[in-house]
Amino acid sequence: MNSRFSIAAHILTLLASTPGERMTSEWIAGSVGTHAVVIRRQLALLRRAGLVGSKGSTGGGWLLLRAPEAITLAEVRRALGEEASFRMHQEPNPECMVGQGVKGALEDVYADAEAAVDRSLEGWTLSDLLDRTRVRGKSSSSKTQV
Repeated sequence: MNSRFSIAAHILTLLASTPGERMTSEWIAGSVGTHAVVIRRQLALLRRAGLVGSKGSTGGGWLLLRAPEAITLAEVRRALGEEASFRMHQEPNPECMVGQGVKGALEDVYADAEAAVDRSLEGWTLSDLLDRTRVRGKSSSSKTQV
C-alpha cells in the first residue's frame, strides 16, 4: 500500500472525530499536511464508495455517511482501488532456471500475503482507528491543528 491509504485513513478518522460536522478540504489538508487538491482526489474516491458526502456552497464541507464502526479499513483500501502491495519485477531472464520459475513462485507468496493483509484490515474499523488515535494523540479535539 502507498501513502494514499494512510491519507484516506487520516481523512476518515478526522471526519469521524466530529460526527455530523462538515469539514472543508482545506481544513482536512491542514490536518493531513498536504495540499487540498490531494485531499479532494481522495474524497472523490471515498464518495464514490459511499463513505463520505459533501455539500457545496457556503457552509459546505465533507462528512461521513456511515457510522465509524460500520467502516472497515479493508473497505477503505478497496475504495481507493489499491493495487497489490507486492510487485514482481517485469522481465526475469527466461533463459535462467530461476528466472523461469521465480515469478510464479513469488506470485503464490504474494497472493497469500495479500490475503493476510485483507483479513487483518477486515478486523479493523474506523472506530477502532479513532479510539487509538485519541489515546495516542495530544488532544481529543480535531479542531486543534499543529
